[in-house]
Amino acid sequence: MRRNYPTDLKDNEWNMIQHFFKKRSHRGGRPYIHNKREIVNAIFYVLRTGCAWRLLPHDFPRWNTVYNHFRDWETQGIWERINAKLRKIWRSANGRSEAKRSHY
Repeated sequence: MRRNYPTDLKDNEWNMIQHFFKKRSHRGGRPYIHNKREIVNAIFYVLRTGCAWRLLPHDFPRWNTVYNHFRDWETQGIWERINAKLRKIWRSANGRSEAKRSHY
């Protein structure tokens, strides 16, 4: 068990997005060995602190594992889908239309 960082997701935050990271069946390659929440926490640590991937603290999974997950999820559009969901929740909670309007 590692110490908590301020960038770690709280349980309610993870509950809102965890379904985006469900294990998918994959052919070949190694089986998944890392907890997806730990990978996401490591990504948020890098993004929030601005550290280089290679400088990720050692109590997270290896930097290249974290980076590869980040890139895979980016390619799959997961970050964009999470952003859209959170934007919709925020707009609804603030009494605004859930639809995003264009300013153009």
